[in-house]
Amino acid sequence: MQTNALTPEPNPRHAPLGQISDMDLRLLRVFRTVVDCGGMAAAELELNIGASTVSRHIKDLETRLGLRLCSRGRAGFALTPEGAQIYAQTAQLFAAADAFRAGVDEIHQRMGGELQVAVFDKTASNPAARIAQAIALFSQAAPDVALSLHVGTLTAIERGVLDGQFQVGIVPGHRSSSALEYQHLFDEGMLLYCGTGHPLHGADHGALDWEAMRALRFAGLGYHSPNMEVSQRLRLRRMATGFDQESIATFILSGEFVGFLPAHYAASFEAAGQMQAIAPARLHYDCSFFAITRHAPAPARATRLFHQCLAQAHGA
Repeated sequence: MQTNALTPEPNPRHAPLGQISDMDLRLLRVFRTVVDCGGMAAAELELNIGASTVSRHIKDLETRLGLRLCSRGRAGFALTPEGAQIYAQTAQLFAAADAFRAGVDEIHQRMGGELQVAVFDKTASNPAARIAQAIALFSQAAPDVALSLHVGTLTAIERGVLDGQFQVGIVPGHRSSSALEYQHLFDEGMLLYCGTGHPLHGADHGALDWEAMRALRFAGLGYHSPNMEVSQRLRLRRMATGFDQESIATFILSGEFVGFLPAHYAASFEAAGQMQAIAPARLHYDCSFFAITRHAPAPARATRLFHQCLAQAHGA
């Protein structure tokens, strides 16, 4: 990675980090926000401080740590390998602080602080998903808890729950970990779609089966998931890779690829005549969604309550 001449290297003779101060924590929060936002400009809006101040805070943190954390300038923002490690450590640090705060609230038999929940993308339009109802139940029962909702990939959510970044995750089931607790919530139907311009769009699908699909160009998710498991088991020819449902839908809309999408998500594209389900009575699969929490340490009261609200909303 090239060094930006406008941001000189931190002094390599700088003393190792000693006791962490309140100022260090403030600088780390700024750094985490910059990374989460993908750069200084977006973080400026999130932090409500000027870009020059954000840049100065990052420089102060680099000097404090004796490490270059990121490159910034005309080439854009990018983490260095050391910056990526510090970001991971920062996430663990604040997760531990949140756990400590939750533990104190537990001692006082009250619920406060923050609850971080992560959801797999494109679940809001699933009529079987009653996450919004669970949030309403939780907010009424614990009005002092600040609730944050994140959307992420399956692997990112699992990893976030395991390292304490998220207290609850909602993901499609694809494999189980002994470190996680699973609670079934709802199911989702996945259909195979083609877009306008594809030879199968508007054609007769009566004789189509999985064998015929193996000759087509398939767009699939690029991480371990029910999508990947099914496509590998059926030996579909993946020629395009996406990392969320939006990217798969975009490939399908190009008219060059077929791919799986949740039926509820694809409904608006179908209604607009932009894509079509291929032999939906035969070419489909179902997946189940689960709420996941980690076994240890034991979940705090707010986490347990949100888990209960999810179960109640879904009739589990």
